[in-house]
Amino acid sequence: MTSSIEKLLILDGNIYAEDTVYEKGFIKIENGKITEMGDRSQLTDSEEYKVISLPHGYSVVPGMIDIHIHGVNGADTMDATREALDTMTGTLPKEGTTSFLATTMTEASGAIEKALKATADYMSNHQRGGQAEILGLHLEGPFINPDKAGAQPLNRIQKPNVEVFKNWHALSGENIKLVTLAPELDDEYELIRYLKENGIVASVGHSSATYDQVGEAIDAGLSHVTHLFNQMSGLHHREPGIVGASFLRKELMVELISDGIHVRPEVVQLAFDQITDERLILITDSMRAKCLKNGKYDLGGQMVTVKDGKALLDEDTLAGSVLKMRDAFTNIQEFTTGDIRSAIKMTAENPAKQLNVFDRKGSLAPRKDADIVILDENKDVYTTICKGKIAYIREDDTHETN
Repeated sequence: MTSSIEKLLILDGNIYAEDTVYEKGFIKIENGKITEMGDRSQLTDSEEYKVISLPHGYSVVPGMIDIHIHGVNGADTMDATREALDTMTGTLPKEGTTSFLATTMTEASGAIEKALKATADYMSNHQRGGQAEILGLHLEGPFINPDKAGAQPLNRIQKPNVEVFKNWHALSGENIKLVTLAPELDDEYELIRYLKENGIVASVGHSSATYDQVGEAIDAGLSHVTHLFNQMSGLHHREPGIVGASFLRKELMVELISDGIHVRPEVVQLAFDQITDERLILITDSMRAKCLKNGKYDLGGQMVTVKDGKALLDEDTLAGSVLKMRDAFTNIQEFTTGDIRSAIKMTAENPAKQLNVFDRKGSLAPRKDADIVILDENKDVYTTICKGKIAYIREDDTHETN
């Protein structure tokens, strides 16, 4: 459900602003932006607004930003069609996601190029309010280590190459914002240096890099870790690996899939204790089967079996997830000592800062985009607003909207 109303007023509930919580507050929205917010006692001039009045126990939080998502509801970035991207942008608000990076995977160069061009065209010509916004592209592969391929097709892996990347970046309309690669295969860290010079996030992932190699890559411009623990060199007492670097190197922002499957809850707690909510970013890494029933689904030309919340390429290889951002948001609070403030940092503030869009995304503040999620007393999504338009409202709810 979407709404074309230009002026919205959210009343009551617990409103999580940047530096405070308004326990009975208000947010005014006009022309896609937050124009005013505060305690309800400060509210004036409300006559021209469509009002969403919330009961006690509801929470109002910033829209969630998923920087690593392949697909949802039968659609995938690699489908390279407007219809697939429409499905993604239309479905994701139901789980509280208001913006995201459309994520590619290791495939033939022609397939990657088609996906880059289709996403660039969509961003330029078809993006609109009332849907989750595509902020750019996450290029996951093909510049990865075959020994840590996971569900990425081995025969499509390439060595990091600046000239190849330059061509792809141009085809994307210069919308590639994040690149997952194996730094140990990047000669002289040439691609990492190029990414840094051009304001693109370089991330270590699907990699066997040593702790020292990660340190050298950080010096060259590496600033991010793709899905911590999964398909990377682990922590050993004589070789700390990528996991050890994630714990110790403050220069790194670190993705985590908090579904309890990719990383068991106790290890999520360990990561939270070591890295803290200052550097963790929650992602879904979800594939097209999310929101669909158990069955077999395509992922990069490979068949993935989805059963009971787990996506498997074979008996031992996880192939993305079917995790929803709302569940990542609540799981991190269940698995760790983190609270709702921590969850907001890891699903909104940190990804916005890493993508350099915190001036307009990632928190509730005047003049920012009105990307807002309303959670009920059980922290389920009641309403999602994307750039000032209602993108989703739970139909079984009878709370006052007028």
